[in-house]
Amino acid sequence: MKVNIIRRLLLLLPSCLAVAVSAFGQSDTLSSALRDCDLLFQVNPGGNAITDVTSGVDGLAIDHVAIFVRLDGRPSVIEALPERGVCVTPVDSFLGRRRFADGRPAVVAGRVGERLDCAKTIAAALSYVGCRYDSLYLPDNDEIYCSELVLLSFVDSTGNHIFKPIPMTFRDADGRIPDYWTEFYARHGMSVPEGWPGSNPGELSRRVGAPPRPSPRGGCLRGEGRLSDE
Repeated sequence: MKVNIIRRLLLLLPSCLAVAVSAFGQSDTLSSALRDCDLLFQVNPGGNAITDVTSGVDGLAIDHVAIFVRLDGRPSVIEALPERGVCVTPVDSFLGRRRFADGRPAVVAGRVGERLDCAKTIAAALSYVGCRYDSLYLPDNDEIYCSELVLLSFVDSTGNHIFKPIPMTFRDADGRIPDYWTEFYARHGMSVPEGWPGSNPGELSRRVGAPPRPSPRGGCLRGEGRLSDE
């Protein structure tokens, strides 16, 4: 019944929207509510060095994003992981990777409806499977990090990218670059790439999503959004 409610409500919301996937506890229910090319954003309840300098939709500590897809009928995600590079993961494994204290998957989902060519997007994302993970978050190299995979893959019917890069920032809420990032890049013989073009999953979630509101018939929907390249 809950899934049917979600489906009916989704049909009423055009353009960009996000469903608060973490509001529901069963992975089969979550999978049935998702569509190909939905974006799954992982929340890190404890935070980390990434969430210290980025902010997700509604202030959530989001540090990872993956692309939902059904491959041969199997619900999966295409994602970029430090230990595996760009890979395909069963969605149940993805959803079980992190949970909130009450047992719900620590994931929220977003949907891009404007201009998106889902078939071309999936083909593009799959073409990167096997690429190494970009642990330095740098542009224009042969390695890819999680939100970069989304920027590279999401295209319209003419092949134009849906999302544009933004100037990267490694500054916290006080405007300072934490020692973690200074020391991290120093170990690789470089300074922090502040202002370089790039992306991060938290900022990407803000472009796709909007503040949540309760559904009048249960569950939770994220409100209509407007895709922004700013």
